[in-house]
Amino acid sequence: MLENTPLSIALDRAEGLGLDLVEISPKAVPPVCKIMDFGKYKYETKRNLQKAKKKQKVVETKEIRLRPTIGDHDLDIKINRIKTFIAKGNKVRVSLRFKGRQTSHHEVGANIIEKVLIKTAEVSVPEIPPKREGMQIVVTLVAKVHA
Repeated sequence: MLENTPLSIALDRAEGLGLDLVEISPKAVPPVCKIMDFGKYKYETKRNLQKAKKKQKVVETKEIRLRPTIGDHDLDIKINRIKTFIAKGNKVRVSLRFKGRQTSHHEVGANIIEKVLIKTAEVSVPEIPPKREGMQIVVTLVAKVHA
């Protein structure tokens, strides 16, 4: 409102109104100050942050575990579960775990992961391609963005 008001006059004016003199932009030349109720300002900013936080959607990562010996019907049930998780806006981590000598036949596991990717292709895409991590093959699926 007023430009280049001396600090003492601004403080007296704020004190006369029963308010605080708050420095809004300290790096500006000259620094910008405002007369306001600082307690009320802090309360309102805190409340606005809480409202914004409440509206945020936290993306959870769900995990589906598979085995190389899984049956076709069981795989279909797991795929339907993946689709419901994706529909709710969650990421899905699909991990296919091997035991013992099963690791020598990792192509069986790769085929199962490929089936999962094909059957969920209409609703999801892999975040990163499937990769082997020790005794398992892992892929993370995210919702497909419709452009």
